[in-house]
Amino acid sequence: MSRLTQRRRIVRYSLEAGSRVREETMAAEEPLEIRLGGRVFSVTMRTPGDDFDLVAGFLVSEGVIAHPGELASMRFCAGEDEDGRQTFNVVEAQLGEGAIVPDPSLDRHVYTSSSCGICGTASIDAVAKTSRFTLDPGAGHVDVRTLLGLSDTLRASQTLFGKTGGVHAAGLFDTDGTLLCLREDVGRHNAVDKVVGWALREGRLPLQDTILQVSGRASFELVQKAYLAGIPVLCAVSAPSSLAIELADQAGLTVAAFARGNSVNLYTHPHRIDTDEPGAQPAPSQDVSTASGNRK
Repeated sequence: MSRLTQRRRIVRYSLEAGSRVREETMAAEEPLEIRLGGRVFSVTMRTPGDDFDLVAGFLVSEGVIAHPGELASMRFCAGEDEDGRQTFNVVEAQLGEGAIVPDPSLDRHVYTSSSCGICGTASIDAVAKTSRFTLDPGAGHVDVRTLLGLSDTLRASQTLFGKTGGVHAAGLFDTDGTLLCLREDVGRHNAVDKVVGWALREGRLPLQDTILQVSGRASFELVQKAYLAGIPVLCAVSAPSSLAIELADQAGLTVAAFARGNSVNLYTHPHRIDTDEPGAQPAPSQDVSTASGNRK
């Protein structure tokens, strides 16, 4: 059985056909314990797979590392389930030169759910982190038609979602709309961390001329993760939060949301989105929609 999915017998009921028993494929969800130098740093719930990418991206998102050499090594630690099988649910990371060693008092010794990327942060002051990359206002320019096509490309590439209907996705695209990396996970922040971790391990950070497309909403933690990876454009199919917009505005990051069909809302720094309306772009701190109205 794949570690990405699990099968379970369920009862399916409909008004027309009544009840019947069937097998359902579900996305797997298991804990991952992240250790730094032998000390527990965080425990997060995730879909198994691409775990080294997840750990690397998580450390970028925590402001611990920003370059491949700052992550010396990663390995799975011994751990067995009740049947004596290796669980692959503990990863030990060793930091390299240049990494910012976390203050032990700020370690995430609490459980972090798969639905929230910053719930376990021990100090509210640790949330607002400073990126080691500066977002270039001239980087990340993308044609609006290309931007509008990213969500369809993302959805068509989601093999795990196609099997389960129960995972989020994050896709990294270049400004021509080419998909560079896609990751799926029960946690939307995990999917982004896996993409960022892939990019770090490939030596691609900062991700200057890229767009991060996500399958859900544009939350504060996703803006923060994009900012810390040097990604200039974050595009979501659903709504952003007010705090996400505040951070993006200050960081110089473009947030696009409700990107569906032939319309998209541009919330911050819309100058990166090339349209057919020269001179119609508002000031970076204002909200604008390329469709009529502000919503869907």
